[in-house]
Amino acid sequence: MKEHNAAHRASDQVVAEIEKRIHTRELAEGQPLPPERDLMEEFGISRTVVREAVRILSSRGLVEARPRFRPVVRKPGYDGAVDVLSGIVPNLLTTKDGVKNLFDTRVLIEGALARQAALTARKDDIADLKAALEANEAAMEDSDEFYATDKAFHNVLYKISGNPALLAVHRAYTTWLEPHWSQMPRLKERNARNYQAHKDIFDAILMRDPDAAEKALVEHLENAWTQVSSTFDNSEA
Repeated sequence: MKEHNAAHRASDQVVAEIEKRIHTRELAEGQPLPPERDLMEEFGISRTVVREAVRILSSRGLVEARPRFRPVVRKPGYDGAVDVLSGIVPNLLTTKDGVKNLFDTRVLIEGALARQAALTARKDDIADLKAALEANEAAMEDSDEFYATDKAFHNVLYKISGNPALLAVHRAYTTWLEPHWSQMPRLKERNARNYQAHKDIFDAILMRDPDAAEKALVEHLENAWTQVSSTFDNSEA
């Protein structure tokens, strides 16, 4: 136990030092970490401690570690934070309640985004949203393409916010929830209903009506939950 604690403290010291070098850009994005042997000599530690430090740095999204390659520094950012969570969140989504809890946060965020878009969207934002809506309509006959354009329509709402953290959140939602959405039957009638919901959202934003935009978005996602929840086994309920 004492040896384990000593190794843990030693790896913490290495992690703290490498984090400092990354944040001060002494170690730049895309740059490999020093070889294991160099780290062992610099810090007076074993190979095991070096590898434990790299594992911790990787779990924090600060380095990318691949077998047979030296770990490479990643730029600290929102996508990196999402990637770290991606190793945890799927374990929380093993029940219907777990998925519903995550989905409810999406409803809250996107409702607010639709409201904000109605108030602040610029001319080019409206053009982007219209283009996404038209692509969604054009894909009505192809359910896989329709799903891709559905995600793209919602992504524009996140983009309009101008907040890169929210764009990373949308990527996370689509990644984490997609296994369940992909199980839904592909039906043209469902595509038509979802397209109409997107059009209602767009029209409310175009008319600068934040209440209507939020209401249309929330109703759309509530209907989407009804659609996807039917794919769960009774054991997941």
